Amino acid sequence: MYRRISLLVKRGFLQKKETRSSAFLFSPLLIIPLFLVIISGVLIKSIQGEFFVSNYLGHILTGFLGYFLAFFISYVPLERIRKYLIPFYLCTLISLCLIYFVGISVSGSQRWLNLGIFSFQPSEVAKLSTLLTLALVLDKKIISTIRDLVLPLLIVILPWLLVFFQPDLGTSLVLLVMTGVMLYWMQMPIEWILILVFCIVTSVLHFTLPMVLIFWIPFMGYLAYRSSKKKIIFSTFAVSLHLVVAKLTPILWQYGLKEYQKERLVLFLNPNIDPLGGGYHLLQSKIAIGSGGFWGTGLLQGKLTNLQFIPEQHTDFIYSALGEELGFLGCVIVLFLFFLLIKKLIYIAQNARSEFESLVVIGVAAIFLFQIIINLFMTVGLGPVTGIPLPFMSYGRTSLLINFIFIGLALSILKRSRSLRS
Repeated sequence: MYRRISLLVKRGFLQKKETRSSAFLFSPLLIIPLFLVIISGVLIKSIQGEFFVSNYLGHILTGFLGYFLAFFISYVPLERIRKYLIPFYLCTLISLCLIYFVGISVSGSQRWLNLGIFSFQPSEVAKLSTLLTLALVLDKKIISTIRDLVLPLLIVILPWLLVFFQPDLGTSLVLLVMTGVMLYWMQMPIEWILILVFCIVTSVLHFTLPMVLIFWIPFMGYLAYRSSKKKIIFSTFAVSLHLVVAKLTPILWQYGLKEYQKERLVLFLNPNIDPLGGGYHLLQSKIAIGSGGFWGTGLLQGKLTNLQFIPEQHTDFIYSALGEELGFLGCVIVLFLFFLLIKKLIYIAQNARSEFESLVVIGVAAIFLFQIIINLFMTVGLGPVTGIPLPFMSYGRTSLLINFIFIGLALSILKRSRSLRS
């Protein structure tokens, strides 16, 4: 009798486990990205036209591969991979260094490594390795002194420098924003975040209004003074940091960025200055989105998209094809899906069972959200062309697979979260 009862209980448990696994296979965390991949695949077909020339089939197949990869990763507890994170991080740094010697150059940027069977983009892998290693370093760590920031910033600055000088301005910005959000998640004072983020403002002021730095840099010292117990030391550090940034800005501008990147950063303010050159992408993108109206021209029916008025539209400017062919309504639906995805990730971060897992998911949410915002601003002319792809929609096999790996990590954490266990 006892054996029969235990057998029934065991069968019920297994059936419940199978039901839960199948439920995760159709989780919104997996279905939303897959839907975005399929929609963007159709848009890529519209952009590139011919079946055998188009990358749309490769994009969709990579998306399905990523879908199942994410599902299998969800079965791996993150605690089991902790011991492999430092070697993974070091291998990523090596691959980023190899870029400068044996990397493949495309459109003026040397960002790819060719392994014979396939090529990949190490800077995309750097997002994953830096995120996981930074979460490992910040786990159970309270950021209360400058000394607490040294190791986390060192973890980020090494891949950041290697990525920035490829040059890959977009990914370098993603790494910085991801770091700021993760530090804030660990309850680092908001003033400290602002001191780091305002380094960008210091760089801009150095070129536009250098006299304002006389008041701006002491203001950074004031923010540091009011937010730290060691007021004199930290305010001196903040002032020194921004002075160094101001001095390094012209050097990075001169030697760190290519000419086309400099043009992009300037021309978004007035693309009409060079409508057939650097401002061409922005002007044509805005025209394409505006021509779609409310309902759009219909899938595969966009005139500007079909005639390829926007160069490389299937990568950074896929959103302009969406705006033309599916109109304002299609854009709103896609943005709503992104909103649901980010909301779900934040919910998982709040209910994770450990600080390490929480940091991983909030880092993923920060990466996705920043890329979505910057890409949208870029395509509608509200920001410079930085080469940041739209997650799950812009063509790029390495980027797409890394994004699904992020989703797989989030699913793994969700399976073991406090909310699911309760």
